[in-house]
Amino acid sequence: MAEACAVILLAALTAYIVLAGADFGAGFWDLTAGGAERGGPVRGLVQRSMSPVWEANHVWLILLFTVFWTAFPEAFASTVSTLYIPMFAAAIGIIFRGAAFAFRGQAATIRDARFLGGLFATASVIVPFALGTVVGAVASGRVPVGNAAGDPISSWLNPTGILVGLLAVGVGVYTSAVFLCHDAVRAEQPGLVRAFRRRAIGAGVVTGLIAVVGLLVLREDARPLFDGLTTGVALGLVGLSVGAGLATLALVATTERFGWARLTAAAAVVGLVAAWGAAQEPALLPGALTIDQAAAGDATLRAVLISTAIAVVVLTPSLALLFRLVLTGRLDQEYVPLDHRFRPFDAPSNGGTVPVAAGGSAASARADEARLGGDPPDRPEGEVR
Repeated sequence: MAEACAVILLAALTAYIVLAGADFGAGFWDLTAGGAERGGPVRGLVQRSMSPVWEANHVWLILLFTVFWTAFPEAFASTVSTLYIPMFAAAIGIIFRGAAFAFRGQAATIRDARFLGGLFATASVIVPFALGTVVGAVASGRVPVGNAAGDPISSWLNPTGILVGLLAVGVGVYTSAVFLCHDAVRAEQPGLVRAFRRRAIGAGVVTGLIAVVGLLVLREDARPLFDGLTTGVALGLVGLSVGAGLATLALVATTERFGWARLTAAAAVVGLVAAWGAAQEPALLPGALTIDQAAAGDATLRAVLISTAIAVVVLTPSLALLFRLVLTGRLDQEYVPLDHRFRPFDAPSNGGTVPVAAGGSAASARADEARLGGDPPDRPEGEVR
């Protein structure tokens, strides 16, 4: 039962890295898109692609933490009390990121939209990096048993922690670029298809280089983990990850079959996370606790497995329906370059301009003009520019 709970942890973490990681990566592309004219099309595609699913992807993080603290309470307490700084940073980042993403689409002015967009995009980089340093700290054996028993700084700010943090950011950036290629095709935006094709290839190469250099870092800083990754089942899973990554780059570069590229990109991430789990097994906290030593009592484990099974039965159909609706375009919104939502009306008599967000009404636009002392524009009802 303890090993089954550990498999659930690894599966939840994998799903979160693949699905939510792609959302975080989209935030990186939002951050680096450029100014309003150059970056508006990219930000519009990010907004359109993420809107139906970004909140649903947090279910995997909720499952991960619930099973962790219930099935392995001592390991959970040791981890969160030692690594409270990066975990607090990740939690605050998730909150501000979600709020900024939700409100950016309703911003009244371009200044507000840019502030909220910057907050969303910056948090999209901070959160995966912080969570990656947590994984690196655990994998490198820097989390001892006990309440705040590890060093609160050096436990995660070390070569392995920084490496895994960068790798987490890179994996999200890479998978999101591949996913957005497919979304750009669905949005009938050939310019964005070409743009994200280049981004996907570049991000894949950079992430691969980080992984290769990372093996050298692990050899010096976390030798047990390095030895585990380069032998046995874990080595085979690493090979699977590399093969899937190369296949993704080939599909993205040479074909328009971005649906298959999505699957191979996800397979590359799954292979990488599974390789880490195989390399670390049977340890839950390397050098401190094995899976069996960290496990709660049999009654608790049995309750965790039963409740997780119920959750799978309840959630799987709804999530499957959600992603089917998304992938078939049923939930697609009209594509609008994000910063292009703000277009001034003709100058009113007082010389000012009134920016109006897409989705506003002509009546509200006229009211805004009148409030500022100008005459309402002579336009048909319902037309907003």
